[in-house]
Amino acid sequence: MNPAQLLAHFDRLVEAPDAIPRLRRFILDLAVRGKLVEQDSKDEPASELLDKISQAKKHLVAQEKLRITKELEPVTEGELLFDLPALWCRTRLGMVFDVRDGTHETPKYVETGYPLITSKNLSSGRLSFNDVKLISEQDHQQISERSMVERDDILLAMIGSIGNPVLVDTDRPFSIKNVALFKYYDRGLSCPGFLCLFLQYAAGKMRQLAAGGLQPFVSLGFLRTFPITLPPLAEQRRIVAKVDELMALCDRLEAAQARRERRRDRLAAASLNRLNRPDDGAKAFRAHACFHLCHLPRFTVRPDQIPALRQTVLNLAFCGRLVRQRANEGTGNLLLQRLNAAILKDRKVAGSRKKGQPTVDPMNCPPAFGTPASWAWSYLVFLCEQIADVDHNMPKAVQGGVPFISAKDLKDDGTIDFSDPKMISEDDYTRMARKVQIQRDDIVYSRIGARLGKARLVQVDTRFLISYSCCLIRPRYEFVDKNYIQRFLDSALALKQAHKGTQSIGVPDLGLGEIKAFRIPLSPLAEQRRIVAKVDELMAVCDRLESQLATAQTESRRLLEAILHEALAPAAALEAE
Repeated sequence: MNPAQLLAHFDRLVEAPDAIPRLRRFILDLAVRGKLVEQDSKDEPASELLDKISQAKKHLVAQEKLRITKELEPVTEGELLFDLPALWCRTRLGMVFDVRDGTHETPKYVETGYPLITSKNLSSGRLSFNDVKLISEQDHQQISERSMVERDDILLAMIGSIGNPVLVDTDRPFSIKNVALFKYYDRGLSCPGFLCLFLQYAAGKMRQLAAGGLQPFVSLGFLRTFPITLPPLAEQRRIVAKVDELMALCDRLEAAQARRERRRDRLAAASLNRLNRPDDGAKAFRAHACFHLCHLPRFTVRPDQIPALRQTVLNLAFCGRLVRQRANEGTGNLLLQRLNAAILKDRKVAGSRKKGQPTVDPMNCPPAFGTPASWAWSYLVFLCEQIADVDHNMPKAVQGGVPFISAKDLKDDGTIDFSDPKMISEDDYTRMARKVQIQRDDIVYSRIGARLGKARLVQVDTRFLISYSCCLIRPRYEFVDKNYIQRFLDSALALKQAHKGTQSIGVPDLGLGEIKAFRIPLSPLAEQRRIVAKVDELMAVCDRLESQLATAQTESRRLLEAILHEALAPAAALEAE
């Protein structure tokens, strides 16, 4: 596919991830390589244009309007790795433009005065006077002696976010700091728009070659010697017109794509919302489910849409809509009665009324939403043998020792990461393990910070402890399925209760009492296990769908890269040599 064919099929290629930014970059590539518009043999060659610019420069020096500068070396073949049209030439920015910079020092700021423009005021091709500092007239005049900014000059950030070229489109006087200024030896011999688009193209290369570490920068000498491809002046103007036309097309495509995404996201959210309504009847739910499944390929087109689908699966599971109820499996109330009898017998929970523990019996938990008639509601504390945390004193880290798992070690894939945890001494482990001892099939639940509400099932026999950012939850395995509890704690239903129960405005901090008071819908034990199996089955489908979408995005990127590479094949062949 040649460049003309590619540009004619924008609408087909725009669906690839990052397609529009890549196409914008591609347009600039074509522009500076002489492949965007047709060459006209009647145009004055760029070499003659360069001679005229050189004469204009000498004239300014003779009039003492310009200082004599060091002669620049010609551009070598190795500096530009692509062929140019016959009428073009290679040169350096300092041979075509008067390249200056602003002050490097910080003048004293005043309440009223002249704006001091810095790199933060150059963004998206526009010059912004928002949030600008003001300097005195004296400082402004002093800076202007070095770098008087006028309409149609070009500004370029030299420090930090290098690039962001801006064409000055105002007559408002201002000064510049740490910003490059491109002026003209003869305005009639220059096309500001072409310089601006070339600098957009070159900004990436400049950032690669920039000096400095955390605060990269390019020097005035660097900019003056930077190579530029120079077309005939008439072709420069044709190129700018074509770039403007194609960039406007990209703008329209980008806006249309954003509208499509917003409509698709709203439709997907509305469909999932209808599925998540716990009080809709069975007939309405089946209709909503059928609609969503039929249109799933349209709703789910990006990997970032999968988490909402996973939460819908969990929500349906704990609303009793994921599997059918079976009369021979008993009821949640019967399960609670057996559980209550066990609690009263061993006095492990009902006999103690610690702070934060519910003061009602397990048979009297109000429902949060409608569930099947065979289900019941319970507080989490009654379904667990233990909900506890460690001493709040943070032990010292040591080399070797026993892993000390915190919320950051609870991975998004549902596992606990033991690759690089904090380690504590044997003495600290022995002291702290008197209160909390972790064993296989326990649940580690994060209760502090940004990772609030992550529940991970312990599936290893590794000896470890948990930090205060987590707590231990040990279900009563004979009455509830451990995976059922873990899946519930990972659901949005539990996360909503967690956020409601946090005790601080800044960093979320969920107390044990609030965790014990979580309300959980309870199905018969056999149904719990069927729910877990169905959830695992659907989560595996989500995994496959997520992988397929990621693969599709990768393939789309590769396809676009291949097409762009083919369009620039002559240049690529030269680079390979």
